[in-house]
Amino acid sequence: MSVQTNPSYQQALQELITQLEGMLPAEQLKVFNDEAERLGHEHTKPLKLKKGDTAPLFSLPNAKNAQVNLTDLLKSGPVVLTFYRGAWCPYCNLQLKQYQSILDQIHGMGAQLVAISPQTPDHSLDMQQKNELSFEVLSDAGNQTTKQYTTVFEYGAASLKAMKDLGYDFYSFYSDQSGKLPVPATFVVNQDRIITFAASEGGDYRQRVEAAEILKALND
Repeated sequence: MSVQTNPSYQQALQELITQLEGMLPAEQLKVFNDEAERLGHEHTKPLKLKKGDTAPLFSLPNAKNAQVNLTDLLKSGPVVLTFYRGAWCPYCNLQLKQYQSILDQIHGMGAQLVAISPQTPDHSLDMQQKNELSFEVLSDAGNQTTKQYTTVFEYGAASLKAMKDLGYDFYSFYSDQSGKLPVPATFVVNQDRIITFAASEGGDYRQRVEAAEILKALND
């Protein structure tokens, strides 16, 4: 009998870091890493909700601009909610691809997975297609829902300049000019809207909740 092996984010992260070191100019990479470390020190407890709290309701557009609401999602079982930054973020792409790899197990436990970011539906669709994601990717313009779950902060000017120097128009991914992003976080919400799992690795956006933690939470 084959044993299911869950992906290791930490292991894949080291591979990603090596790739980025080979792809990005050292000056820009240092800017991004310095900000990640700063945010890690500033946001050690970013969660706005904890285990046992009631999950706020939401209705948000998916990648095809159709409204998806939490009430309907919960009718079929628990919901895993993960909040991320955007399609331009390599760490977000890595995280969501790993979550995709355990999607069958999530479904096997009667649950659904939903990812939420402040980026526009068009960019959510791009991300969904690029990473072959078969779960809902929702757009929360202005972080109106997100800020009820996790801390939202303004992206640093140095990082914005570094992105621009690399040819990325940060603001083109979003419907506003606030420059605000969420601290990545993941929750499990049961059918009574009670949060049974709430986790974040803090403001250092290079760190993410492991896929195995989600499966353990659903199995508890």
